[in-house]
Amino acid sequence: MFHNIFKKIRKLTNSSKKQYPLIIADIHEKNSLVISELANKTNNETTKTDNKIKLEIKLLKIGDYLIGDIIIERKTVSDLISSMINKRLIQQLNNLKKYKQQLLIIEGDINETLNENSNSNISKALRGLIISILTNYQIPIIFTKDYEDTAKYLITLAKQQIKPKSTISLHSRIPKSLKEQKSYILESFPNIGPKTAQKLIKKFKTLERIFQASMGELEEILKSRAKNFKKIIES
Repeated sequence: MFHNIFKKIRKLTNSSKKQYPLIIADIHEKNSLVISELANKTNNETTKTDNKIKLEIKLLKIGDYLIGDIIIERKTVSDLISSMINKRLIQQLNNLKKYKQQLLIIEGDINETLNENSNSNISKALRGLIISILTNYQIPIIFTKDYEDTAKYLITLAKQQIKPKSTISLHSRIPKSLKEQKSYILESFPNIGPKTAQKLIKKFKTLERIFQASMGELEEILKSRAKNFKKIIES
């Protein structure tokens, strides 16, 4: 019986396949220039591997693009105005909120429309709409120049979704000396800065003594902050 060496090679090849950023587009977007631009990044052999993406086109009940858990609605400036007038946009914004994360892309020069007649009803309504989307609906907005710019933002967003999430450090650097490490720990507590941390270290010498200090002893330095400090230590 011969050992199948090709089976092992096939496994290694499959496991080393690069994971490309995935962008799911609504079928109604299939004729848009954005889709054409994205498709170039999937089928073009001259595209560098790092810039390639995976594009899927299917029916999305909500939004125009889905990247990870982020639903995206894309509007050209003219689309935005027409959907604002016929109030279709309100329903679309409410639907977007069904997803954990939402994003609205407004494509084109909106400033040109706003500046044509800054006192017109359309300009006033547009400004009010943008403020409402950001404050009432709390949906982020990206303003893009054209379809190429929109595609670049979508690709960048897709790339970010496959990057490993790193833990955010509360401090800019890790201290090296023992004294710095003590201060580092104390400064992690609310409302305790470098000066207060140094005062505590000077009075009590060790972290153990600081944490075991009575409320009265802590109040000499922390004042009204002593109660919250003690509460965190004992919780």
